[in-house]
Amino acid sequence: MALFKISKNLEPIKEKAFKLEKEIQKLTEENLQRIFQLEFIKSEFSINNFRIDTLAFDEGTNAFVIIEYKKDKNYSVIDQGYAYLSLMLNNKADFILEYNENQVKTLKRNDIDWSQTKVVFVSPYFTTYQREAINFKDLPIELWEVRRFENDTASYEQIQKYGAQESIKTISRQDDTIDKVGKEIIVYTEQTHLEKASEEIKALYKKIKNAILNLDEIEVKPRKHYLAFVSGTNIADIHIQKKALKIWLNLQKGELDDPRNIFRDVSSTGHLGNGDYEIQLNSDDQLEYIMSLIKQSLRKNKK
Repeated sequence: MALFKISKNLEPIKEKAFKLEKEIQKLTEENLQRIFQLEFIKSEFSINNFRIDTLAFDEGTNAFVIIEYKKDKNYSVIDQGYAYLSLMLNNKADFILEYNENQVKTLKRNDIDWSQTKVVFVSPYFTTYQREAINFKDLPIELWEVRRFENDTASYEQIQKYGAQESIKTISRQDDTIDKVGKEIIVYTEQTHLEKASEEIKALYKKIKNAILNLDEIEVKPRKHYLAFVSGTNIADIHIQKKALKIWLNLQKGELDDPRNIFRDVSSTGHLGNGDYEIQLNSDDQLEYIMSLIKQSLRKNKK
């Protein structure tokens, strides 16, 4: 990706290469919440002859995230990623203890959704082979390329899985570690949630999704129970049912201006999504009005 400074003529901004993995680690750890929306737990966490570069926690999924930094191009993201996942699943108590020793609040084993654990590799460059290796729809491994430039600018970009239809389970029979990890860790996708919906609800979801994505730089993050629409933090969460959609706005009680009173106050009842306001719908009759309320959540959460 080429960057230019805008002047009379575009002036190229040169890339400032990282000399050491430690530089990448320091930059990432100091900005973990901003880049990945993750909670920092521990740097250089050692266990059973393994050393994890960064241990983090995702409050959105209630799961641990392992982050590794690489400058070397000659390594297998699949083998290494699953080795770390296996390490975690076999030593859950140690990870909980590490969290509790480094955070104000404490966790119990049942507070954690181990099925949502994942590994993130961060590197200035990934080979074509490494990019192709992650092209499975249910792989709990992410690749992020990081760049640094001379004008004190940095970029983080996730390597996307394009057209991933194959399951990692197709090769798990050939690898005991992949097989064992695959039985406990589940990767949810947009398609996973859409499978339960009727054709009418699929069309309705697509219409609402496109309308939300057109508001700002928002991305869709599949969670266990819903699809999160995120811009720094959750703006809205959508739970797909067979004949309806449930939408939650990430606003606290009293923060939503809803003259038509179409959203229900769920502040005192259990619900899956973030925020205190919920609506269930099966048509787009009030889509324009609903979008005006979603904009309120966007403005509030971007402050």
